[in-house]
Amino acid sequence: MAPAPASDLTTEPVLHGIDRMVRNIETGRFERSLSALTAAGALVAAVEIFFEHDSASFGNKLMWVPVAMGPVGAAAGIAGFFSRRMAKTALPVASAAIVVVGVQGVYLHARGIAQKPGGWRNARYNLEMGPPLLAPLLVTMVGGMGLLAAVLRREQ
Repeated sequence: MAPAPASDLTTEPVLHGIDRMVRNIETGRFERSLSALTAAGALVAAVEIFFEHDSASFGNKLMWVPVAMGPVGAAAGIAGFFSRRMAKTALPVASAAIVVVGVQGVYLHARGIAQKPGGWRNARYNLEMGPPLLAPLLVTMVGGMGLLAAVLRREQ
């Protein structure tokens, strides 16, 4: 069998699908992508939260906190995309704050369900008609993406 031509020995194989994603994580490209996704997710979540809390007339002043965290998370995500230092400082701080706000939201939504007529004894109805119990966990996932981005290795 003849040896492979020199040009075949120096080229890297073309990666597709999961192999490409694993390669991106190994080389640090995924940190920047996840920072950008955190920025986008924070903005989308903030807009959605605004509409939902607006329909409740912002009856509790704490309803403004997750809305305000959206631009903070977006700014930290964008900064983390462009700057390694921001990805290791501002992004994890903002992301941790978003996680705390999300966990607090689950508590406040559970309290809101308990305050509906019948409270938790009428859970099936109040879960459907009251504040969405698990919706704050979606914003917590955005914060989790930012925390993950902060611990990943950055591309050189």
